[in-house]
Amino acid sequence: MHKPITLITGASSGIGVELARIFARNGFALALTARRVERLNALADEIEAMRQPRPLVISADLTLSGATRSVADALNAAGVEPQYVVNNAGFGLVGQASNLDRAEQLQIIDVNARALTELSLAFIDSLERHKGGILNVGSVAGFLPGPGSAVYYASKAYVLSFSEALYAELKPRGIRVTVLCPGPVPTEFAERAGVKDKIGPGALTQTAATVAEAGYRGFMEGHRVVVPGFGNRVVMVLARILPRRIVLGLVSRRQSKRASTAERA
Repeated sequence: MHKPITLITGASSGIGVELARIFARNGFALALTARRVERLNALADEIEAMRQPRPLVISADLTLSGATRSVADALNAAGVEPQYVVNNAGFGLVGQASNLDRAEQLQIIDVNARALTELSLAFIDSLERHKGGILNVGSVAGFLPGPGSAVYYASKAYVLSFSEALYAELKPRGIRVTVLCPGPVPTEFAERAGVKDKIGPGALTQTAATVAEAGYRGFMEGHRVVVPGFGNRVVMVLARILPRRIVLGLVSRRQSKRASTAERA
């Protein structure tokens, strides 16, 4: 049997970095994957300096169809297998879907939905052997329609639905599944998306460290869905009870402001 590790995607910045630190502090051996290997190595150095085992660093571009196979091969070559899979990698774009680059929007689906699905399903046997689980990073956006960021919001709705279904399917096998749905978080994600103003209202915005801590705690406690912050939980409830046309209007106005700011920058 290979040694158990925690595989974390998108571990080069933001929530992914904070999740890696938390898992390491709690004694889990790690495998970190992202495109920016220099950042992964810097994080591995930091974790090693904490007197924890140095994480395995795997370079992977999850927009590519063969990425999951490459990650699995790297794990196997190192003699390890996942006990936990943390699907944190993801990105979005702000603007009208008809105006944004089509190839980039398809890459959102590749990373946020396809790669997440592949990685969630690729290691079921080892997750069961080690009584582990899957932590998928979604978004409060998954509860909402997303005019002005249509593909991103739709991808996070997929993550939410898929994760909840896996929770029900895999629970009898002793595999926990949690979807973490944060609100606005000031990370490089916003810059990549084209957001130049404040990432979100102050009452909803939380740090990456706070979100990661809530996600880790909820995951280990076996929660199905974790929405950090009271304000974001209110948004989730309102999204479910308000008429859809009202929610569409509210999101559309917010995203239009973001798009106009990005265009002026």
